[in-house]
Amino acid sequence: MRAVLLRDHGGLDQMAHVEDFATPEPGEGDVLIKVKATSYNYHDIFTRRGMPGIRIPMPIIMGIDIAGEVAALGAGVEGWNVGDRVLIDPINRVEGGLMGETRDGGLAEYCVTRAHQLIALPDDISFEQASCLPVAYGTALRMMTTIGHVSAGEKVLILGASGGVGICCVQLAKAAGAYVIACAGSAEKGERLMEIGADEVILYNEVDFMQECRARHGKPRAGKASKGAGVDMVVNFTGGDSWVPSLKCLRKGGRLVTCGATAGFDPTEDIRFIWTFELQILGSNGWEREDILKLFELIRAGKMKAVIDRTFPLEGAIEAMGVLEDRKVLGKLVVTP
Repeated sequence: MRAVLLRDHGGLDQMAHVEDFATPEPGEGDVLIKVKATSYNYHDIFTRRGMPGIRIPMPIIMGIDIAGEVAALGAGVEGWNVGDRVLIDPINRVEGGLMGETRDGGLAEYCVTRAHQLIALPDDISFEQASCLPVAYGTALRMMTTIGHVSAGEKVLILGASGGVGICCVQLAKAAGAYVIACAGSAEKGERLMEIGADEVILYNEVDFMQECRARHGKPRAGKASKGAGVDMVVNFTGGDSWVPSLKCLRKGGRLVTCGATAGFDPTEDIRFIWTFELQILGSNGWEREDILKLFELIRAGKMKAVIDRTFPLEGAIEAMGVLEDRKVLGKLVVTP
């Protein structure tokens, strides 16, 4: 079968498109999936580069989020039929592991997964839309609603708003009735975010986002004089140099939610702002199967749509990763083998 392999940790040169990789066979409790669509996540870049403490078998086929059709059943599998449309929950919640990291993923014509990871895909949701959901949209849903409790009338500042997670955060905050302030790296991305639902945009490559947020929405102060100044919630999954400035945008009693650290996990901290303004720092880790089912409901009801920047054939998967790494994308990049 055709596949894109990661031969070792490093740059894009460690990825290779091959025509004759062995088609996997399902073992007991496994299902063979004909891949129809897989989407990239920034996690794939970390996998390619290498992550401390995580050992990955090489060569590996990346691609965490996978939608497709059942092609064959392993021994003992019941409840599924060849031809069924499915989305894979990438996390093996029984034996452990992650598709595209500890087990070959979706950058191939076929992949094998455990039967208990399958989720039936409704006929009215496309494979491309479904392939965007688990990692980015599932993570955003849990962070914004289950953990963050975003609600109507709140002001929400979203960093990294043009990525997969960020765009979903914009949609969820807007659907909840919040006022959405989206941070973007270019005017073009800012315009698209306004179309998607942002109420205003801060272009962080042109202005200091903290200073601009304070200029527009007030500078929080410890005393009563600044009542109402600042935003209610900041979404920051970038970390790095943006961490402390994010805290400085929050009103007294405000909350910061995070699910990652794409720009650095060990930023300089200033905990004075946390106690002075009685801030809440809320962490959210991944998603649950129920989150994916909720996303199905939102999409089918027309309340949400996965934003896809571009779709690539399997032969273009290496180019697509370069586009993601250069951050020349708004939304998700999908590969259709």
